[in-house]
Formats: sequence, C-alpha cells, structure tokens
Amino acid sequence: MKKTLTSLAVAASLLAAPAVAADKLLLKTPIAFSTELPGLGSPIPRVADQLELMSGGTLKMKVYEPGKLVPPFEILDAVSTGKINSGYTTAGYWAGKIPAAPLFSAVPFGPEAGEYMAWLYYGNGMTLYQEMYDQAGYNVKVLPCAIIAPETSGWFASEINSPEDLNGLKMRFFGLGGKVMQKLGVATSLLPGGEIFPALEKGAIDATEFSMPAIDARLGFHKLVKFNYFPGWHQQATVFELLINKDVWNETSDQHKAIIESACKASMADSFAEGEAIQHAALIDNVENNGVTIKQWSPEMLDTFRATWEEVAAEEAANDAFFAKVLADMNEFRDGYNLWKTNAFLPRQ
Repeated sequence: MKKTLTSLAVAASLLAAPAVAADKLLLKTPIAFSTELPGLGSPIPRVADQLELMSGGTLKMKVYEPGKLVPPFEILDAVSTGKINSGYTTAGYWAGKIPAAPLFSAVPFGPEAGEYMAWLYYGNGMTLYQEMYDQAGYNVKVLPCAIIAPETSGWFASEINSPEDLNGLKMRFFGLGGKVMQKLGVATSLLPGGEIFPALEKGAIDATEFSMPAIDARLGFHKLVKFNYFPGWHQQATVFELLINKDVWNETSDQHKAIIESACKASMADSFAEGEAIQHAALIDNVENNGVTIKQWSPEMLDTFRATWEEVAAEEAANDAFFAKVLADMNEFRDGYNLWKTNAFLPRQ
C-alpha cells in the first residue's frame, strides 16, 4: 500500500509540473556595440540573463564583444549564411546593402521612441521590417531588442553658425542623416565606435556624432572637440535589432520563440528608461569638468537640415521602390499619430 501511494504521489507531481521545452538552444551573439556603452551595448547582456532565467536554463545566449567573433559590419551576412546563429546590431549599418534599412534604425526628423514603437508593433512596421530582409534575400528573423531616445547632433572643434561652416568638414556620421550632411558639403564616413577617437586624434576626421551624451562620454570625444550640438535632428530615436538565422528560428520551439520575443520587448522599455535616466549627469559633467560648450542649432540651421532631408528622402524613394513603400507607410502612420500628439502632449517650451 505504501509503495502504491508513493507511486501515485510521483505521478501526480509529474502531471502538476510545468511543461519545459525539451530542446536546448545556445545563441552565439556577436554585438556591434561594447557592453560598456550604457543603453547601447548594455541591454544585450541583460537580455541574455533573462533568456536563461525564463527558460529554466534551456535557452542561453553567449555575448561576444565587437570584433571578437565577427566584425560589426559583417554580422548580417554571418547570421544569414549560418556562420553564426544570431547577432545584435542596428539596421542602419546595412544601408549599402539594403537602401530601406536605415528607416528601421533612425530617421531624420523622424519618430521619437514612443511613436517608433507604436508604428513597429501596432502599425505595419514589423511586417515591413521582416519583409525587407526577406525580399533582399537574407535568411534572418529580425526582432527589435533595444531603443534609445535622441542623440547629440555632433561634436565639433569650432562653432557652426551657418551651412557654409559645414562645407569641407570631414565627419563621422550615421545613416540617412549622413546623406543630408553630404549634400551640405560634408565628407562623411561611418566608423565603428571604437575607431572614432583615434580618427579624431589623427585628424582623419574633424568632427563626429555617435550617440547620447553618456555614451559619447565613454569614448572621450570631449577631450578633442569641445562644441556639442543639439537637438539630434538626425536621430530622435534609434532602434537596435536582434537577428537570428531563420533556419534556427524556424526549428526553435514555440516556448523559446515566445521567451525571446518577450525578452526583447522588455528590453525595448528597459533600454529606453536607462538611456533617459543618465543623460543629465553627463551633460553637467561635460560643462563643469570637461570644458564643453553645449550649443543649440539655430532655427535657420534646423530649417536647412529639414529641407535637405526632404530632398534626400525624395531621392531615396525615387531610387528604391521598397524605400518608398516603407517611408509612405511610416508617414501615413505619423500623420495620424500627429493628431493625437498635438492634442494630448504639452507644447515644448
């Protein structure tokens, strides 16, 4: 009788136990941004921790610092071909391969973080995002996995008071904003974060933009160039992506898929909050301890940037049908959102 009761108890406990995914998955994930950069590279180790915790150890992610496994600008190709099974980066790095890619990273005078997420998750953004990679022939599943608020507009060695002051500058610049600067006479280059300071120091570039003040502080730009301009018209929000090889994704259990998707959505909120929490201290430190002068673009300069962006947008749309499709959809969503925004939010002072 005792043996029977014991057997029944064991059986009951097995029936009551939660279902656990039988498969195990290790995502080997090279990243484009150092984990020492808050809000930029710091979100992905937290995602890794959550994946393991939520899965009970059946799903793990090993994070590789930039260049340790795959160079940052090779992550997309490496994930697509199966050389690696995942990577953390930003779509703006693929502009040379896919013209529409920067629209899923940062858009000049484009959506702020809340609006961007609204379009991605509750507009057509995610459908178009995946469609972009599919039609370009990349074998990847894409998930937004972090987002930050506005960046600084750049670090300069001297004041910029007119469009003419930009002409002839050599500057590190990202994404579609770089095409705007090119039209204004700037020779732009897209350097990874770790290469920017040496390029400034050697005079290979005269100026740079990279990210938010607390992130830029880690890279030391304030030691070489002292004029820091705002607002970041070129990147009012920036999205970062987790790419997973599509064959690996398709073979992954529904449970693991749900865990990865949930962890990345949580990371979108967490990274945004982290970025917003730490910028003011960096601004104060720059002014009080680093000799930095914070500058605001004049209305005339912002008008110049906006008008030039509209030219760039029209040219890019004329040259690539999918760019035109995405931009039209984003603009339609933004037109509707603007009705809400102008009525619900306080005007900026």
